[in-house]
Amino acid sequence: MISRQHIRQFLAVVDTGSFTRAAESIGIAQPSLSSGIRELEERLGEPLFDRQRPAVRLTAAGNRLLPIARRINSEFLRAERDIPGLATKARPFILGVMPTLPIAKLALAAGQLIGLELEIVEKDAASLLRAVRQGRIDCALADHSAHDTEGLEILPLFHEEYGVLLPGDHRLAEQTVVDAEELAGDVMIARRSCERLRETSAFFTSRGVRPRFSFKSHNDERALALVAAGVGITVAPRSLAIAGTRFAILADFNLRRNIGLAARAGDYAGAGAYRQQCDRLFAAFRAAFNDRA
Repeated sequence: MISRQHIRQFLAVVDTGSFTRAAESIGIAQPSLSSGIRELEERLGEPLFDRQRPAVRLTAAGNRLLPIARRINSEFLRAERDIPGLATKARPFILGVMPTLPIAKLALAAGQLIGLELEIVEKDAASLLRAVRQGRIDCALADHSAHDTEGLEILPLFHEEYGVLLPGDHRLAEQTVVDAEELAGDVMIARRSCERLRETSAFFTSRGVRPRFSFKSHNDERALALVAAGVGITVAPRSLAIAGTRFAILADFNLRRNIGLAARAGDYAGAGAYRQQCDRLFAAFRAAFNDRA
């Protein structure tokens, strides 16, 4: 008999492309996951993964099972959400967030969600939107401007431009718009988590500006603190400005992001618990991002 745990483990390997990462994503030891996959293969009578390649890939049998497993998992999740008392313990509502959203606003929203059993995962926007569509997470706070939103209901929160964050005492701090060439002598702090890092690098290179980097990090809080301390400047969305920094538009750098709460369109169209949870999250985030403090 195939169990839900088999389905969960199978989808985890498919979605992460690795037995190691799959085990981490569902919180079990890798030997346990490998044993579960072998058991599933024995019950089906065919191998599901080609383990001879550097990256784990599905066999023909695995590809046949995948859409069935997605449907089964989606129905399990829907039942847990919409049928009171079905599970002995309610599953947490899983929210995805981008690492480049301002932590102060996220914390402010979280404070309005006391009583909601919430699990938060952090990934890039494309991965989050895909995870919502596939039913692996419930909804996501993400930039949807450059991604496929088919099958998703997008509840828009705000849109903003990218620009340059300067220390408060920077020579250009009083300007609302700066040219890339004006920053040629500045030291740069690289936000490696930035979803537009490639476009940023190409923008400066095309203008012959190749700044020296004093710090490179995936941690936005550290990068922004160093800007405020006067260590360097960085390119960022407007909402990441913190005390001690000044935001200026970067001339001809016409990148924007559109942040919204992404939900599964089919589930959101109903009037059940799923929609209620999404609407509650949306209201909390709208209040937080409209707060000017």
